[in-house]
Amino acid sequence: MTVDGRLARGERTRTAVLDAAVSLASENGLDGLSLGHLADSLGVSKSGIFAHWRSKEALQLATIDRAVAQWQELIITPALRAPQGVRRIHALHEARINFYATRVLPGGCFFGTAEFEFNARPGAVHDRLATVLADWTAFLERLVREAVELGELPAEVDVALLAYEIDSFGIAAAMRSRLFDPESTYRHARRSVLDRLRGLCPDPTLLPEGT
Repeated sequence: MTVDGRLARGERTRTAVLDAAVSLASENGLDGLSLGHLADSLGVSKSGIFAHWRSKEALQLATIDRAVAQWQELIITPALRAPQGVRRIHALHEARINFYATRVLPGGCFFGTAEFEFNARPGAVHDRLATVLADWTAFLERLVREAVELGELPAEVDVALLAYEIDSFGIAAAMRSRLFDPESTYRHARRSVLDRLRGLCPDPTLLPEGT
């Protein structure tokens, strides 16, 4: 029981550190992470954090994995409760914009910040981010393909292009909301995807009307 208790406390500490790392990296980038910075922000010892990650790169990779888990929990899982087809695609985009609008992370989008930071820097962090982006793209394409199979999108729709467009509206919202009025930025991002889906869907009443 004592050993199990220590393991549970250790896992809670690890999760708390990674949550803080995702939050900090959304503002300062993955290169801005350091064991000392994290220790100061959490009020714990640097040695306690060093016991979990022996290098900065190991911490960066673990932070990416934690951001993926957060994305899954707060964006993908809620969207999957919507019916398959255009309503699920719309729900996914709405969940993403809500994630940004409610300021879950102070920097808005962890992945937007990290991918821009490492897109021209080869190495393990770059490769992990590329894999994450490829998985997200494949997921979006799967949802579009499901909508085509259900007859809620035309058979001739370019699946990869539509997935690219939807993702582009999301990342543009995350980036522009940091420089311009967030409310109008998010409104435009929501409306853009909604109008695109309603314009393609043979039965646009499946989706809400734009406002």
